[in-house]
Amino acid sequence: LLSRSLALAQCLRRNVIATDEEMVGILLPPSVAAVLANAALSLDCRIAVNLNYTLPPGSIDACIAQCRIRTVLTSRRVIERMKLRLSANIVCLEDLVDKVTWQDKVRAAVETYLFPTPLLERMLEFDRTGLDDLMTVCFTSGSTGEPKGVMLSHRNVASNLDAVCQLLELRPDDVALGLMPFFHAYGLTFGLWAGLTLDPLVVLQHNPLDGREVGALCRNYGVTIMMATPTFLRIYLRRCEPQQLASLEVVAAGAEKLSPELAKRFEEKFGVRVIEAYGTTELSPLAAINLLARRRTDGQAVDAKAGTVGRTLPGVCARVVDLETGAELGPDQPGMLLIKGPNVMKGYLGKPDLTAQVIRDSWYETGDIAHIDADGFIAIIDRKSRFSKIGGEMVPHREIEEALARILGTEEEIRAVVIALPDKKKGERLIVMHEPISKTPEQICKQLASCGMTNLWIPSQDSFIEVDQLPLLGTGKPDLRQLKALAMAKLGQSSSPRS
Repeated sequence: LLSRSLALAQCLRRNVIATDEEMVGILLPPSVAAVLANAALSLDCRIAVNLNYTLPPGSIDACIAQCRIRTVLTSRRVIERMKLRLSANIVCLEDLVDKVTWQDKVRAAVETYLFPTPLLERMLEFDRTGLDDLMTVCFTSGSTGEPKGVMLSHRNVASNLDAVCQLLELRPDDVALGLMPFFHAYGLTFGLWAGLTLDPLVVLQHNPLDGREVGALCRNYGVTIMMATPTFLRIYLRRCEPQQLASLEVVAAGAEKLSPELAKRFEEKFGVRVIEAYGTTELSPLAAINLLARRRTDGQAVDAKAGTVGRTLPGVCARVVDLETGAELGPDQPGMLLIKGPNVMKGYLGKPDLTAQVIRDSWYETGDIAHIDADGFIAIIDRKSRFSKIGGEMVPHREIEEALARILGTEEEIRAVVIALPDKKKGERLIVMHEPISKTPEQICKQLASCGMTNLWIPSQDSFIEVDQLPLLGTGKPDLRQLKALAMAKLGQSSSPRS
């Protein structure tokens, strides 16, 4: 891998990338080619930016413009499938095969097998790179707004890898399954760089929604560690057989809330308890995780608590502050969750004003409402953006969604999502976007009232909008931005408050 990466780096420098190109785009699914491209650019002291291929071309172009990218590495298959036309020089890796000369291969082999590591590092000018220098730009999902370029340093990513290596007690014989795309912070850190820097083997799967293929990979390679989203775990619960996942020892879920029902059924079928973790792109991405006794070899007690996302990583601090005053709150009091540590991003690319809004005195304001108990376990209530202010009261969307799931019997999958649209009379109006369901809005509203929900929290019967399928992001989370646009189109509403 090192030899081929060095040869590719030489080829790119000679044929493709100009000397002054600092950032280079990569538009590839998780694959050997994507690993090689990232490794080659990093060995050449470039900043690799993995672009989100699930975005429309216009949004990808916006990311390219933010990073001032002039060259994008991709493959012909990606171009044909996406029908891409981007405002950058598109280079297909297949076209470079014949441009890698025998001299490139010989030089790379000599550097790999004969040069001592310190000498090779000096030749590659790694000594000029500081821990706090920019390593990559990772764009946010854009679920509630325009994607922002998150600047991550070498220290950011390394701190996450060191913490996970320590907490999960990784062994040389571990095999991790990389399910997330490299444009996602989880995929970047734990799919790409964990494989390049830590002992475990990493097996990559380009389509995490293909449950049968995931099951086959787990069985064939003896996967012991899986990091996924609850949406993906629901698919594997339906599509995988128990013997396929028999080697699993650690299954960590993040990016969205893990329902107790899903965790219970997954453990019953596959014999492994799903632990919940927490992070954001701005945190490189992990900030907290639950741990299992099964992985502990030092005699310590289990470090996990149901209904929480665990405790912070080593060297990472968390606190909860009042939404209005910013005063620090005590145990079990809900407020804004702040995180401080080596995993906090450098900032948003080209947006110092936005950076200043979320990072104050080195504390990152996550945008999540949470509470921390006396033992330090963090429980996430919801995103601040997922509360509506109706009649002066804060109404949490997630609690309504959980009640809807219980009424519809869909706790294990996302069939209904609550969003809010502007309303002149009440400030905001709750809208339920849902896939085809068996009950009418009238029946649902009556059941919501009968279970004790206040009228202010119950959407009106004309606020239920059916769609064939809820739009999802690449992580499996609902695309709230697209759902809002669909709702406004269905109701004939503009972006101005409705009367």
